[in-house]
Amino acid sequence: MAARNNKASSGSAPIALNRQATHDYFIEERHEAGLVLQGWEVKSLRAGRAQLKESYVILKGGEAWLIGAHISALASASSHVEADPTRTRKLLLHRRELSKLIGHVERKGYTLIPLALYWKNGRAKLEIGLAKGKKQYDKRAAEKERDWQREKQRLLRRG
Repeated sequence: MAARNNKASSGSAPIALNRQATHDYFIEERHEAGLVLQGWEVKSLRAGRAQLKESYVILKGGEAWLIGAHISALASASSHVEADPTRTRKLLLHRRELSKLIGHVERKGYTLIPLALYWKNGRAKLEIGLAKGKKQYDKRAAEKERDWQREKQRLLRRG
C-alpha cells in the first residue's frame, strides 16, 4: 500500500488548501484548531465546497475567529435557514495556545493565516500558521530556488 503524500496530522485528504499562503508568507509555526460550524456548513464541507484563499484569522476578546472563509451552501441542505457563506466562524484552541499566539501577534508582528481545512476523527479541523509577510525580493528568491531545484532534477534524470 502506498503512503500518502499529504501531512501526517491531517488523517484524510484536505477539504480546502490555501496555496497562496506559502507564496506570500514565511510560515514559522503550525497549529490545529477546531471550528464551530452550523449543520449546513458541515454538509457543504463534506461535499468539498470550501475556499480559504482570501481568509485570515484574528484574535479578539481572547478568542480566535476565522474571517473571510467561503463555504458555499448546498441547494438541498436547508431551506429554513438563511445561509451566509462568508460568516465569521469561531476557532477552538487551548488557552495556552491562544495566549502564545496573542503574544506573537501583538508583540512580534506576526499574523495568523489559515493553511488547510480537513477532517480528523469526524471533526472539521483548520490548520493555521503563524506567519511573517514576505517582501517582493523574498518571493523572487523563493521562485528562483524552486526553478533551480526543478532544473537540477531534470539534469539528474538525463544523466
